[in-house]
Amino acid sequence: MEIVPFSEQHVAAAAALLADRHQRHRAAEPLMQAEIDFRAEIAALLAAGATGAFTDGAYVLGKPGPTEHRGPNIWLDAARDPELLRDVWATAAAGWFEQGLKEHYALVPAPDEPLVDAWFRLGFGAQHAYGVMDVPEREWPPEVREATEDDIGALVAIGPLFSRHHRQSPIFSEFPEQTEDEVRTDILADFGHEDVTNLVYEVDGRIVGNFYVCPIELAETHSGLARPPGASFIGFAVTAPEVRGSGAGVALTDASFAWSRERGYGTIVADWRATNLAASRFWPRRGFRTSFLRLHRSLP
Repeated sequence: MEIVPFSEQHVAAAAALLADRHQRHRAAEPLMQAEIDFRAEIAALLAAGATGAFTDGAYVLGKPGPTEHRGPNIWLDAARDPELLRDVWATAAAGWFEQGLKEHYALVPAPDEPLVDAWFRLGFGAQHAYGVMDVPEREWPPEVREATEDDIGALVAIGPLFSRHHRQSPIFSEFPEQTEDEVRTDILADFGHEDVTNLVYEVDGRIVGNFYVCPIELAETHSGLARPPGASFIGFAVTAPEVRGSGAGVALTDASFAWSRERGYGTIVADWRATNLAASRFWPRRGFRTSFLRLHRSLP
């Protein structure tokens, strides 16, 4: 086996490998994109500064990501053959390690069990899950409404509960708890978009739940092959601890479905931390199928 640094001359072969991976993915999950320029996908990674390695039958490319909260890191794209992939990543990872890029993330099609297994046997673990489903028909729950600017104070109060929950066991998120000013900035930006919504659940006139729904195009983490066409996206979901298990989350989800259908969306996307025990059970029970897994390995 000859493993060489990835270069422009490997774009066509890598595009063919990526096309094969995606065809198998779509056979298992037909809501994934159908029309893709695979050469353009590979070329875009190279243009963004990606480096990697190639051999006949497998490649891996890594693009450095933002260092805030994560430290020096690299985001990986790779394709077939699974066993060859292990050797190719090992070759590329040696160079990245020497550059100080020690936090490695790979977005892998969840139904491709041999490929997921290959990454697991390289020491990667499941960190994040992307879910997708057809938008079902739902009636608008009476306890849920769309937020108005009069609700900004209440939304600011409940917003930090999301990051606070993610810093607890067994998630142990590295991201700090959002400040009220950060939450307020996000909410004010939401009200600046006509095609997004903040849905709120009330108990005795008090907001105890908030879901944010928007077009998938506004989701930075859902890009490239991981972006189903024409989808809405549940980009934020939080309920107060005292109402969890009461049906508040289900009502907000149903309202997200109803809002999406009213606006002509046929597909809806959500994502969650694999170690968020409540979320990793809640979303699949609502009908979301795991389309991608974000895997992570921290090198010593």
